[in-house]
Amino acid sequence: MTTLQDILDPQIDRSFKGFPHTSGPLRRSQIAAQRWRVLDGDLPLPVALVKQQALQHNLSWMQRFATDQGLDMAPHGKTTMSPQLLKRQLDEGAWGLTFATVAQVRAGVSVGARRCMIANQVFTAVDLAGIADMQREYTGLRVAFLVDSPAQLALIEAWYLSEKDAQKDAQPDAQSALRPFEVLLEIGVEGGRTGCRSQHDALTLAKLIKDSPACRLVGIECYEGLGATGQSAADEAYAAALMQRVGDIAVACDQQHFFDNEEVLVTAGGSAIFDLVASRLKPELSLPVRGLLRSGCYVTHDHGFYKRMVSAVNSRLRCSDGLQAAMEVWAAVQSCPEPGLVILAVGKRDISYDLDLPVPLAFCQPGGAVVTDAPADWKVSGLNDQHAYLRGTGPEHAALKVGDLVALGISHPCTTFDKWRWMPVVDENYTVCDALVTCF
Repeated sequence: MTTLQDILDPQIDRSFKGFPHTSGPLRRSQIAAQRWRVLDGDLPLPVALVKQQALQHNLSWMQRFATDQGLDMAPHGKTTMSPQLLKRQLDEGAWGLTFATVAQVRAGVSVGARRCMIANQVFTAVDLAGIADMQREYTGLRVAFLVDSPAQLALIEAWYLSEKDAQKDAQPDAQSALRPFEVLLEIGVEGGRTGCRSQHDALTLAKLIKDSPACRLVGIECYEGLGATGQSAADEAYAAALMQRVGDIAVACDQQHFFDNEEVLVTAGGSAIFDLVASRLKPELSLPVRGLLRSGCYVTHDHGFYKRMVSAVNSRLRCSDGLQAAMEVWAAVQSCPEPGLVILAVGKRDISYDLDLPVPLAFCQPGGAVVTDAPADWKVSGLNDQHAYLRGTGPEHAALKVGDLVALGISHPCTTFDKWRWMPVVDENYTVCDALVTCF
């Protein structure tokens, strides 16, 4: 039987990309004692790493922000899918964890989460059965998911009633009896993705949920991140309008007694404009309200999209010690085929490219006695599966040679995490002091 210790202290070996070719298998807890240093060539490149100091800063900063706002955190675990980081978020004070799929929920439950949200629609029989199975296996486990249409509700009801009939025939004990699913009403926007588009549709669905034997309405949800621009005036107006709709629908549901819980969950908050929704997550209702922020990318932040977005957050908050980029991908120069072009041995299999191409951060010779910031004119112009095109015009670029090391920043942590089964955690000298694994 797999224990919590097995999950948090797994064995890592040469089958993991970025792990030393000549090392035997090691438990995570044994990694720090090896004193590997990334810049000394102790790990095969490319390698994605997490900087210990910035990671801890981000974990503490976001939890403190939520607490200061009178809110709780239910951070999005799909960002990292790392048992070690999920556990650290819970230890930091998170109320629960958010995921996108039923399969992901099990990763959170395995490290101790007993309050989980699926910020997505659940409707297939296999997924509904999966939630019910986990709730039978783990006493007190809560899993709430999103509903946005009568069609989805009908599929849930059909499975639930069929399963209830089967259980009745089997005469199960009370402990294993099927319970109604906890659901949140999702509020969407025109042109966006899921979610009710009008108050009328939302309240009609809320009434159907209230009357349904298969579900209990426990809250209201929205996701504001797709509308974020990084321009405060536009983002403030957009977030205010969206959260006004959420608040109005919450009040209307409360007045019509559609909620079926001791408290109402009201949740939003990606990683781009979380500050603009935070103040609106606790509308005045007859029931207690728990406001939940679901930011996920804050854990490592980045050097691209979220850096731009959160620079506006810092300005609005008048904050001088905001989130810090904690993830880098280091690669070696493998070819200098023509003036102005260097090829790095890193590509789409190793680093995110869905929002922006990687950002050159620094470079050094092997051994890394001196790490120099990358000049402003350096750009990654393209990626292949295993190659990056680094272009520049200055003398520093011209001086690069095969074997030199280059650090790249990322844009969008989610799609770098999912490319690595493990990542070393390093100190300020790039000495490996810990490790994490992922379970995508």
